Amino acid sequence: MPHTNASVKRAAAIGALIALLAGCAQQPPAKPDVQGVVAPTLGRPLAVAEASSAALQASQRLTWVQHPGLRQSIAQALTHNRDLRVALSNIERARSQYGITSAAQLPTVAATAQGSRTATDRSSTGQAVTSNQYAAQLAVTSFELDLWGRVRNLNEAALQQFLQAEVNQLNVQITLVADVTNTWLNLAANEARLTLARDTLAGREKAYQLTERMHQLGGTSGLVLAQNRVTVETARGDVAAFTAQVAKDRNALNALVGSGLNADWLPTADTLRGGLAAAPAALLALPAELPSTLLLARPDVRASEFNLQALSANVAAARAALFPTISLSTSIGTGSSELDQLFGSGNNTWSFVPQVLWPIFDGGSARAAVHVAQANRDIAVAQYEKAIQTAFREASDALAERAQWQARLAAQQSVVDANSQAFELSEARFTSGVDNYLTVLDAQRSLYSAQQDLIGLRQSEQANRVALWKVLGGQSDSPVGQRPSVR
Repeated sequence: MPHTNASVKRAAAIGALIALLAGCAQQPPAKPDVQGVVAPTLGRPLAVAEASSAALQASQRLTWVQHPGLRQSIAQALTHNRDLRVALSNIERARSQYGITSAAQLPTVAATAQGSRTATDRSSTGQAVTSNQYAAQLAVTSFELDLWGRVRNLNEAALQQFLQAEVNQLNVQITLVADVTNTWLNLAANEARLTLARDTLAGREKAYQLTERMHQLGGTSGLVLAQNRVTVETARGDVAAFTAQVAKDRNALNALVGSGLNADWLPTADTLRGGLAAAPAALLALPAELPSTLLLARPDVRASEFNLQALSANVAAARAALFPTISLSTSIGTGSSELDQLFGSGNNTWSFVPQVLWPIFDGGSARAAVHVAQANRDIAVAQYEKAIQTAFREASDALAERAQWQARLAAQQSVVDANSQAFELSEARFTSGVDNYLTVLDAQRSLYSAQQDLIGLRQSEQANRVALWKVLGGQSDSPVGQRPSVR
C-alpha cells in the first residue's frame, strides 16, 4: 500500500506538470487589437501617440533636418510605422532561423521516460498476472558528422540571410525618413499653393466686383465682364482642388507616421517661402570628390551582397549533399519492473547506432539541386552588379541636379518678378484705355503660373537634398558602416 500511495502521488505530480505546460502552450488570440491603428470615425484625425526616446535621439542625429516639426514627424514614424515593424519582425525571424541552423552543428540530447502495465489471465497458477515495466533514457538522436561541410554551409547561408535582414531594416528606415520628409514637403508646397490660390481668388473677386460696377455704369463691355468671371471661377476651382490635395497629403503623412499628426508639426504656407538657409532640409556638406566605393555601404547594396554570399553557401551545401551522410544515434538508460527501483544498480542499458547514407541513384535530383543553386548564385551576382550600377546612377543624378539649383531658383524668381511687373503695367494700360482686357488676363495667368512654378521648384530643390542623403546611404546620420550583431 505505501508503494501504491507513492505511485499515485508521483502520477498526480506528473499530471499537474503536464497540465501546467499545456496551459503555457495555449495559442494566442488570432485577431489583434486594432484600436489606435485608425480613427474611430472616417474624416477625423487619429489620436497622437508619443515617440520613443530612441526614435527621438535618432531624429536628432539627422543634422540635415532643420524644422522641428519635421524632426518630430520623423521620430513618430520611426516609432509607429508598420513597414518598419515588419522589417524588425523579419530580423527576429532571420535571427531565429540562424539559431535553428546553428543548433544543427551540435548533437541533440533528449530524455525519455515511459511506463507500461500488462495483464494476462494465463499463468502456471491459473490466476491473472499483472506486470509493470519502467524505463528512462538519455539519447543523442541522428547527429550528422559534417565531414563535407553541408551543415556548416547551411549555417553560413542562414547567417548571411540574417545580416541581409539587418541591413534591409536599415534600408527601410532610411527610405521611411526620406518618404516622411518628401510627404511633409509636398504638404508644405500644397499649403503654399492653396494660400496662393486663395489670395488670387480674393484679388480676382475684388476685380470682378469693380468690373461689374463699371459694366452697370456702361464703362465696360459684357465681354470683359464675362472674361473676368472666367478668371474668378478658375481661381475658385483651384482653391477647391488644392484644399482636397492638402487633405490627401495629411492623410498620406498620417499613414507614414502611423500615430496621428500634431498640428504644431505641420508645415505652413510660409515654410518654403524663406531663404535656402532657413529651409526645412539643409544642404549636405560633401567633399569635392566622392569615391565610388562609398556607395558600397548603401544598405540595399549590402543586402544584395549578403544575399549573394548566402546563395554561394547554398551551392557548397548542395555539392556536399552528393557525398555520403554519416549520422550517429546513441543512448544510455535504465529499466526496471518497479518504479522505485528504476535507478537501481544492475538496470543500465545502452545503445550505439552509426548510420551511413550514400545516395546511389536518385534520378539526378541531387545534381539538379546543385545546378539550381548555381543558377541562383549567378542571378544574385547580376542583381548585386545591378544594385551597384543603380546606386551610382542615382547618386550621379542627385549630384548633377544639386549644382544647378541655385541658378534655377534665381531665374524663376526673376520670371515671377517680371510677370508681376507685366501684370501691373497691363492693368494700368487697360485702365487708361490703351489695351483690351485680354492683355490683362494673359498677364494674370502668366504671373499665377510663374508663382506656382516657383513653389514647385522650391519643393524640388528640397527633395533633391533629401534624395542626395538617401542615395548616399544615409551618410553619417545612419550606422551604415556597422556590422550587425547576432544575439
